[in-house]
Amino acid sequence: MVSTNVSQTAHDKIAVIGKKARAASLIMAKASSKQKNNVLLTLTDLLGKNLEDLLKANNLDIVEAEKNGLSKAFIDRLTISVDTVAQMAAGLRQIASLRDPIGEITDVRPQPSGIEVGKMRVPLGVVAIIYESRPNVTIDAAALCLKSGNAAVLRGGSDAKHSNAFLAGLIQQALSENSITSDAVQIITDPDRELVGELITAREYIDVLIPRGGKGLISRLMQEATVPMIKHLEGICHTYVDESADIDMAVAVCDNAKTQRYSPCNAMETLLVNRKIAGTFLPKIGAIYFKKGVELRCDQASKAILENFGPVKDVTEADWSEEYNAPVLSIKVVDALEEAIDHINTYSSHHTDAIITNNLEHSERFLREVDSSSVMLNTSTRFADGFEYGLGAEIGISTDKIHARGPVGLEGLTSQKYVVFGHGELRK
Repeated sequence: MVSTNVSQTAHDKIAVIGKKARAASLIMAKASSKQKNNVLLTLTDLLGKNLEDLLKANNLDIVEAEKNGLSKAFIDRLTISVDTVAQMAAGLRQIASLRDPIGEITDVRPQPSGIEVGKMRVPLGVVAIIYESRPNVTIDAAALCLKSGNAAVLRGGSDAKHSNAFLAGLIQQALSENSITSDAVQIITDPDRELVGELITAREYIDVLIPRGGKGLISRLMQEATVPMIKHLEGICHTYVDESADIDMAVAVCDNAKTQRYSPCNAMETLLVNRKIAGTFLPKIGAIYFKKGVELRCDQASKAILENFGPVKDVTEADWSEEYNAPVLSIKVVDALEEAIDHINTYSSHHTDAIITNNLEHSERFLREVDSSSVMLNTSTRFADGFEYGLGAEIGISTDKIHARGPVGLEGLTSQKYVVFGHGELRK
């Protein structure tokens, strides 16, 4: 963890952290795959050996969150369980098993001059991650940065301070046990908000900024940050049930997409249903949502069907742009595929959107025309996740179009440089 002198200014504190991170990034860039993997596997062991103490630290954060009246969705994101730790460990093992991208040379092509030109994959350098209330991000971010040869500066939310501090201690222990500087992963525990302002403008030390948090945090960083960012604003995810959909499949997928967990950014927030099957499909999925206590906000067509089976509310224009992170769902009946695609491209946050259909032409059009970082066919939006995509874990889901898009794993934390192989050639 980073300890700072209270007499220092925020600028001075970030300068100290940044210089250490920059020096550590040079060490990480030349670390071997074996060294990096050993750190991850050591950390996996430490999570298991310190499980009880970790849960105690997390419980301190939960108790404080409950005292402060924070929402159930917030506390859900904050909570570390035995299963959560098992997922962290599985993610670490999977990252360790993945091919190390650093130093890989590809696309080597001979040129008429005799030189050969290729590309080498290299680390970004120093990656700063600012995140809220998800202590598992501490492990995921550190692991991905380390395996991709980067140094990391982590700034977690104050609501998870006990959990993050404990996890940071384990990370630094794993680094030390494998003879790698603990400066490779630094965590800022000081709650001073001015530190964030300094961190996001420290271009001389930080190469890339990755925010993970609510709309307020992302909006602030978009306005104030001068460090390049990999970001996403919201997870306003849609599922469109086409007229040719298998009804039983559609019911199962839409149930999972909404109710498997309410708080993640890849949970479905809007359900679109083709008018030709609405009368058959909506009562079946509605029965499940009513039973599970999901609040349904409906347009007039879906309301006319569903109000016969349970309580519904009228949807508002603002609802189409709302990320609920809660048992609330907007529903709209559409006349055709084109209307569904238009609605999604208008209101989607470009995170994840899905179609349920058996029509090949409709599936191809949807996959091609919906402008989101993940577009899915006949499956749940909840699969939009680095672990599920085989990336080991993710540092975030980018809805940007430049550099990285979708779940950001190892390759998303690297760049490429040109390498040229010559044989004494001279340019004429």
